[in-house]
Amino acid sequence: MKIPAILAGSAVLLVAAACGTHSDPVSSDDNTTTPAPGTSSATPGERRGLPATPLTRVDPTAFVTGVDNPFLPLEPGTVWTFRSSSPDEETRIVTTVTDRSRVVQGVRCVVVHDVESTLDGEVLEDTWDWYAQDVDGNVWYFGEDTTAYEDGTSSKEGSWETGVDGAQAGIVMPADPQPGDEYAQEFYAGEAEDRGQVLRVDGRHPQVPATYGALVVTRDTTPLEPKLVERKYYARGVGVVHEETVRGGRESVRLVSVRPNSST
Repeated sequence: MKIPAILAGSAVLLVAAACGTHSDPVSSDDNTTTPAPGTSSATPGERRGLPATPLTRVDPTAFVTGVDNPFLPLEPGTVWTFRSSSPDEETRIVTTVTDRSRVVQGVRCVVVHDVESTLDGEVLEDTWDWYAQDVDGNVWYFGEDTTAYEDGTSSKEGSWETGVDGAQAGIVMPADPQPGDEYAQEFYAGEAEDRGQVLRVDGRHPQVPATYGALVVTRDTTPLEPKLVERKYYARGVGVVHEETVRGGRESVRLVSVRPNSST
């Protein structure tokens, strides 16, 4: 369960917004068009020094302690609450940055706990995500331990860890996101192959308060479900504030509240 994600194999961190479909690649408040895959001026990971993804070789010395990327800050003690909406159900997602860490391939990762539940409180999915930031400020996703619950049974499907069974870390937020940036967010063959692309850095959304300022807007896809496309909106100093499926579904997630670390 990446922060947050509708794509298959990832838990949802979004909340009820309009369920209507949106034309891809940009919503009605956008005036740009999505760069066609593979047509950027440089191959993914080359322009402006953005690392190649997924990460084939982990160098622990290339990572720092903590995650303070302005568009995906993970300060321990911070709690986000999201509402997810689809034609079938509405759920609540609570995401907490814990004070725990986990070492993956020699890299000390921040542990984020995601719990998705029905509005009545029944837990549907419980996930521990692992993130780390490199010395340049890019935020990497090193894996997750997820448990899904349904009809009295549980499943660990979707769990993966960098370095195990060929799984590789990917970038979930560049240090300096720019339109046209493309990157693998994760790679575990056949299980987790999400990709991201920055559409714009001056975005707006009618359901996101203008007080959040200009938003980084990304387009997320996966070859495992080629007909599915989602868009995420990130606010400076907050992280994800809205997410919606723009093709292949009618799901949306919006940020209901964020509670910063009370000690800061």
